Amino acid sequence: MGTRTVKVEGLRELETALMDLPKATGKAVLRRVAKQALIPFDKAWRANAAAHRLTGALEESGGIGTKLTRRQARLNRKVEGKASIEMYAGPNDPAAIPAEYGTVDQAARPFGRKAWASTQDETLKIVAESLGNEIDRAAARLARKAAKLAAKG
Repeated sequence: MGTRTVKVEGLRELETALMDLPKATGKAVLRRVAKQALIPFDKAWRANAAAHRLTGALEESGGIGTKLTRRQARLNRKVEGKASIEMYAGPNDPAAIPAEYGTVDQAARPFGRKAWASTQDETLKIVAESLGNEIDRAAARLARKAAKLAAKG
């Protein structure tokens, strides 16, 4: 599959607003948005795995989360920064790799790559549309909390 360039405007302003939040709050906002944005991909890879008649265990495995297996964690390059998180989606069954890429004896039956190709635009759209709302909600919660503390003190 070829490389595409996608242009999104307004994320720099959202990043600035995110940086104004405390670190833990900003990361929680990003995790909520990422989890919501990956739902279409999660549904698509499961449907593709079922359509390929891959094992039921494969399509029942995995999901959306922040954890990797020990091996995956060793191979993964961490993204650092105050406003960075990593969220993963897809199967965690070892049978996914030969099913996706094939083996000497088995043809590739890609389900993950097709799912990503069909949902990446929707995923980006969800991030662009919901990130601002989540930042605003978090800032409002912090303001209410600060007002409550000020009223007590």
